[in-house]
Amino acid sequence: MPQLVPPHHSEQVKPLLLPQTERAEERKRAEKLRKIPLDSRAVSDVLMLAMGAYTPLDGFMGHDDWRGACLDMKLASGVFWPIPITLSVTGDLADSIHAEEEVALIDAESGEILAVMEVREKYSIDKQLEAEHVYHTADPKHPGVAKVLQQGEINLAGPIFVLSEGEYAARYPDLYIRPARSRAMFLERGWSSVAAFQTRNPMHRSHEYLVKIAIEVSDGVFIHQVLGKLKEGDIPADVRTRAIQAMIDNYFRPSTVIQAGYPIEMRYAGPREALLHALIRQNFGCSYLIVGRDHAGVGDYYGPFDAQHIFDQLWPGALHIKPLKMGVTFYCRKCYGMATGKTCPHDPQYHIAISGTEQRRMLSSDADIPPEFSRPEVVAILKEYYAGLRSAASNAAS
Repeated sequence: MPQLVPPHHSEQVKPLLLPQTERAEERKRAEKLRKIPLDSRAVSDVLMLAMGAYTPLDGFMGHDDWRGACLDMKLASGVFWPIPITLSVTGDLADSIHAEEEVALIDAESGEILAVMEVREKYSIDKQLEAEHVYHTADPKHPGVAKVLQQGEINLAGPIFVLSEGEYAARYPDLYIRPARSRAMFLERGWSSVAAFQTRNPMHRSHEYLVKIAIEVSDGVFIHQVLGKLKEGDIPADVRTRAIQAMIDNYFRPSTVIQAGYPIEMRYAGPREALLHALIRQNFGCSYLIVGRDHAGVGDYYGPFDAQHIFDQLWPGALHIKPLKMGVTFYCRKCYGMATGKTCPHDPQYHIAISGTEQRRMLSSDADIPPEFSRPEVVAILKEYYAGLRSAASNAAS
């Protein structure tokens, strides 16, 4: 019988979503509670807690857990945790809430009640400390740092129970796979060694190559894409899903890959976020996380392989999941195939560098995308999407 890695410091995954039979009554009660509006990042964190992806957390962190996660990547209990999961409020709302009060957490955009929280602690934080330790920069131009600097002055801490999974579970029913389900799927296939591949982009040839390397050293790969809020210009999840599935159907052996999505919002914290991505994938049942160039980075804030090196700083027992550290990949016209600097002996003049940024640029300008860069079945789906964008822009202009 195959056996998967255990959830992070827990015997089993801890989803915080109430059973369906209890939600209606609790929703009625929540209507009468003081309501706390959540921004997109906090909504994402509630949904991650709901599905058990943040096991063993039972809610939003208190001061000691926040400080430990920032400084030492440890909760007060000593459990490894690389990025604080916190809820901030500001102004009169912060002043009026008292300890032991129950509050309703609502999506500020839709107004839907997502969860109920028992407030056990109120505390202020040092935003500079969080930015410098978690993001390794206090530059407000960094999107993750900007979120920290814009958040309220007071954090609320306490356990939550979740009443709704918001839009993603309904919008992507086949893609929205919770950790308990992914673990069952892996075991059904006889997988005990599973590699996770994180993506917020359609997969080009470099991505395909990395996943195929991972298949060679594991039982299967979990292609796990971001469903939460993305950067402007990123390709939406429904288009990305079709493009990735076209690659899987045409270029992978059956039953070697599972495609799924999860509701995280990217923080772009580079090395620290790579560690969080690994922790989350361990909860999903994965033994490895593929970590390539500039994982979870943005701009030039991190070195190309900082997200790989940080795993070497972990202490024994911090995580069970391991990184699959991958070099820079490219298509070599001399090798007639994908390669890395470790395998290709040829001069860089023969190399075709492949990146999601370049692919988006070519798609935006309706340039031809060669098969060395991206598979034609994938390109056809993406070109259709970009043609729709150009048509909509033209109609708006006229």
